[in-house]
Order: sequence, then C-alpha cells, then structure tokens
Amino acid sequence: MTTTEVQGSAGGLGPGRVLRPRVKVLPEHARGHNRSLVLQTLYRSGERSRADLARETGLTRVTVSDLVAELLAEGLVIELGQRESARPGKPAVLLDINRSAHQIIGVDLSDHDRFRGAVMDLDGVIIASAEIMLADHDGRAATGQDALGKVEELVDRLVAAATTPILGVGVGSPGVVDLSGTILTAPNLGWTGLALQQLLASRTGLPVIVANDANAAALAEHTYGGAAGDMMLIRVGHGIGAGLLVAGALVYGSHYAAGEIGQVMVGTDLGLETTYNRDQVLEHWLSVPQLQRGIREAQTAGVDATPILREAGQRLGIALAPVVGALNLSEIVLSGPTELLDGPLAEATVHTLRNRTMAENHADLSLRMTTQGQDIVLRGAAVLVLSGRLGVS
Repeated sequence: MTTTEVQGSAGGLGPGRVLRPRVKVLPEHARGHNRSLVLQTLYRSGERSRADLARETGLTRVTVSDLVAELLAEGLVIELGQRESARPGKPAVLLDINRSAHQIIGVDLSDHDRFRGAVMDLDGVIIASAEIMLADHDGRAATGQDALGKVEELVDRLVAAATTPILGVGVGSPGVVDLSGTILTAPNLGWTGLALQQLLASRTGLPVIVANDANAAALAEHTYGGAAGDMMLIRVGHGIGAGLLVAGALVYGSHYAAGEIGQVMVGTDLGLETTYNRDQVLEHWLSVPQLQRGIREAQTAGVDATPILREAGQRLGIALAPVVGALNLSEIVLSGPTELLDGPLAEATVHTLRNRTMAENHADLSLRMTTQGQDIVLRGAAVLVLSGRLGVS
C-alpha cells in the first residue's frame, strides 16, 4: 500500500501512519505528503512566510509557493500581512491556517450515562456543546437502535449549532472500531457491526470519522497535551480501554482491538491454571461503576475505602507491566474521574509497575493524569477530523 493510500484509509488514520510528518518522501507520494507537511508546520507554529516554510520543511521555495497558492484558493490558509523587518528589501508576507474558516463537530459516546458533543474551532476550543442522557423514562440506559437514535439526534443538534462551514464530524465510541468506522462490537451499547461512520455521513452529508474512544483520547493528549510519541493512555469509564502510540503512530492490532485491556484476566487468585474468567478481568476491579459500588459499600460499612482503590491500581499495574516491558514505553496517562484515579490508585499502579519491570530499563517511566479533563474524547474527535481532512495533528 502506498503512502497516499494509507492516508486515505479511515480518513487518514491507518496503521503505522506517523501523526506529524516532518520529512520529505518519494516523488510519487510527494504532493499529498508535502501538502500535509506545510499545513502541519503552520498549524503547530503559525505565522510563517513562504521562505520560513521552505526552510523548516526542507521543500523547495517553488514547491512551497505552489502548495500555498493551492491552499489559499481553497480557503485553508490565509495571508496575515507583511512581517515587520528592519532588513532591506520587501518584507515577507506571513501565512497561517485559516483557523476561523471552519468548525469541527466532536462526539463522545464513552460516558456510561450520556452522550456528549461539541462544536469546536480548529484549535479544539469548544464553541457550543450539547448532551443527551442515555436513560429513558423508566431509568434504563438506551442500547441498540435506541442508542443510535440518540447519537443521530445529538449530531443533528450540533450541525444546527455550527456557525461556519463544518470541516467534518469526529466520533469517539467505546468498543472495537475498524478503519471504516464500523463498530464491530460495543457490548455496553448493544452494538454489533454498526456502520456508524457511513450512517452519519449519509445523514449529514458531511465527512465523518469514527474511532475507538481511547484512541481518540490518545490523539487529544498527543496533540493538545504534549504527550510523548511512545505513550499509552488508559481510559477508565463504564469499561476500560487504552490508546497506544508507538513511534508517533496509533497501534490498531490485527483485529482493531489493540488497547482492549479491560478484558485481560489479571486475577490469579484462583491459581495459575485458571482459565479465562470474566470475574477476574481488569474491569472487575477498575471500571467506574465497580469502583463507585465498592466505595459506597465501604462507606455504608463505616470502613476506609482506600484499599479498594489500591487494589484496583495493583491490578492495573499487573496488566500494564508486560506492555511497558515489551514496548519500553516512557509515559502512561490516566483518563477518567480524577477523584477515583489520582491518589492511592495511581500510586499503587506505579508501585506495582516498578516491582514488575527492570528498573534500569524503565527508570524514566512517568504515570500521570491527562491534561485534557473530561473533554479529552471530544478534543480527540477534533483531531480525528484534522488528521483525516488536513493531515495535521
């Protein structure tokens, strides 16, 4: 598969694709790559002249001028005026991404009790937001076709709220999602083989990119949070998922299920010969509903709930140690309720990781909370669109 074809799959988010291109490629692949290279430089740095772009990208001035003319005609780049300069000669004209020309719709389907969405600018700043509760009048959470109807209603409301042309719609969904935006399985929502990307694109007439919520969260942390190129983000909610970046590229896996660590069996309490047991998987200790239930029970009994958080952190450390050891990751990021994850749980995770990996190989491993708060999947959905439509992140 060529570079161009890889970038075309799943809106530009194929396996092994580096998120931030920095070097030139072969001539037969060059134009799309070089276009992304120019846009990426402007997106991250802003206010660059054509000469600046040529120098920073390694492209020729002729190539840069040609690409800039094309991007100006499409309204994706604007001229800001001449740079103030004391040097002789005509001052250079500064360029930037046209950050006010388009808006992005982001949708987060990962919360256990509601669907959330936002209209954002190209920098991921939320302009308008909306949400739809999952529970119906009798208190049961919507699943299957009812849940799909709520997604469609939310997207319709967000499209109506946009005030400039919409660059695209990004959706972060729980479950296993393939590169066509089909949700292969999302048990908590009752979805199997749901072609959500195709359905929403047909409904709105807009470009739509659907991805796993943890992958979207990892993109948000990378783009807006300054995360390292080798990083694992653990998304703790109704279930447990992880987004994995290796050498700056998302890892999908052979069946698009990379990061589904919530279903990994981490309980060896019944002996090493115990076969797969859903009561011994990570979600049994770490999911938000499980943690909240355990804390309520401890409070009712009048005992300290800290051991519940510590044990959850230990189980997470057990699951992460082989991954950290195999990939030599430098950073683990936790995303979820801060009051549950930050403190005893995170401390126990780090302690377990230290005990189960070689210190000299992982001495600089850091574990921290996300910098993106509860909007991480929404902002990651924006990155899905930026990367898929413009090749920037």
